[in-house]
Order: sequence, then structure tokens, then C-alpha cells
Amino acid sequence: MVKKMITKLDQILQQARKGDPIRVAVAAAQDEAALSAVLNALEMGIVQAELFGDANEIKIIADNPQLLKKATVHSAANPLQAAEQAIQAIRNGQAELLLKGQIKTAELLRRVLDAETGLRTGQLLSDVFVCEWPTARRTRLIMITDGGVNLKPSLNDKIQILTNAVGVCQALGNPLPKVAILSAIETINPNLQSTQDAAILTKMNQRGQIPGCIVDGPLALDNALSAEAAAIKGIHSAVAGAADILLCPDIESANILAKSTTYFARLRLAHVLIGAKVPVLIPSRADTADSKLLSIALGKIVYHHQIEAGGQSRKMQ
Repeated sequence: MVKKMITKLDQILQQARKGDPIRVAVAAAQDEAALSAVLNALEMGIVQAELFGDANEIKIIADNPQLLKKATVHSAANPLQAAEQAIQAIRNGQAELLLKGQIKTAELLRRVLDAETGLRTGQLLSDVFVCEWPTARRTRLIMITDGGVNLKPSLNDKIQILTNAVGVCQALGNPLPKVAILSAIETINPNLQSTQDAAILTKMNQRGQIPGCIVDGPLALDNALSAEAAAIKGIHSAVAGAADILLCPDIESANILAKSTTYFARLRLAHVLIGAKVPVLIPSRADTADSKLLSIALGKIVYHHQIEAGGQSRKMQ
């Protein structure tokens, strides 16, 4: 359990090193960045590793043969078979975390979402992107969602996407995260659906239908992040200038916004997919080993939070 709110990515690593290692299944582990991250996490005591893929390539890529001996390598004929084997390992209780290696996200998620052999729970899957944002006042974590799964989310989808992101915030010790529902403007426009969805989500939160957070919107990005910008525009809100979660209108805006933090601002990142039986890590194949290591650490924290929350829920019933 996280007792103090995590505000930096390195604190995620520190927290993940506590307790027993989590077992991570890597689909198509013959990926240099993914394999490097897993071996680092193995050395740090964060994980035990189940590697599925081309065994010969995995051995060639691994820059630490001695450390690789501590992992279990499972040979697979191709990336698709590797994904199926990794998912089956989770279904069999042999792993608690799924990491994408050298396989396309769509191909992995197709197997995760398979009704018979996948990891579905009935919840909507969504990706929560986390970056560390240093400001003059303090450093804090900002979450952007959903830039990985849902193309054009409906209002009901956005409720679930929001709830998934709130769960990640709470796993990191933030009991009441502030959620900005983003649009291009901060007023409600009948011709702009994202502003209408934002207004409904805000009202639902105010009436207790979306608990565990403070929601406001529509907010433009400047109003969500800058108290000065909000003041200039006369916006009075507990969320304006202090948002922990940025809920975007669609996958395009979320994906572009998230990647802009990496390529324009050079911010470090982690992200985790919520809604399956276990956290699923779908970093871009272009992501660094550092971001994949941070994603593994984040996945471990989220997994244990979900286990604790599930136990508390059963006690209350």
C-alpha cells in the first residue's frame, strides 16, 4: 500500500522495489528495450520474468547472460504465438503482469480481448499515460487518457476511462484526484460534442455518480494546467490549474498530447492499460528502456492496489 502520495517517477521505482517481486510475462521478448527493462527490473527485485518469444534472439539481445539465467525463457515460433503463450501463463496463474515486446499493440490487444482465451473482465480497457511535470512550485505527475485503445469514446466509455485513470491515481497515493475534461474551449457549445460530454461528466461527479475524484470541464489545456490562464479567463474551479488527470476527447488528441510530452518537452513517461484481469503494458516499440522499466514498476503498484481494493470490497459486502 502506498502511504504517501507519489509525485515523481523515481518514487514509483522506489515503491515497486518493496515487497515480493511480481511475475511479468513478456510477449515477444526479443525486443531490446523491453528485454533491457525487464532484466533491470529483475536485478532490482521488482519482477520475476517469464519471457516468451524467439529463444535464440532473446539470448543474443540480452546484454547480461548471467542475469538472463534468472529468467525463464519459453520458445515461441512467432510473436503471435508468444502473445498467446504469455496470456495463457497469466490465465494459469503463472504471471500477474503482461508486457508487450516485439509485437504490434493491435495484435496483442486482439488476443487480450478474446472472449474465450483472453483477459477480459467486462470492464472497458483504457491506457493511462503518466508523465512527470516539473514546475516552479513543485514536481507532480500528470495522467493523460486514453491515447491507446478507444478510438472515439462515447459518454459511457468516458465514464469508464475516467474511472480507470482515477484508480491509477489512487494506487499512487492520491485519494481524490482532480480530473480535467479537455476540449478546445472552456464553454459548452452545442456543436462541439466534447464540451457537452464534459458538462455531463462534471454534473455526474457533483451528484456523486462518479465518486473518488473532483471533475470539471470543459476545460482547454491551458486552463487545466495553468492557474494564471484560468484566472485571466475568469474560471473559478478546484480543478483549473491543478489537474492530475487530463481526459481527452478521443484517441487522436490523447495520443498526440501524450507523445508531445516526450518529443517536445523531453519528459519521462510510464503507462499502463487498465480493465483486463491484470495490468497490461503496451509501451510504444519506440519507447526507451527507461520508460518500459517505469511502466513495469507502475504496473506492479497498480496490480497490488487492485488486489487490496478487491479485498476491501469483499469485506464490505
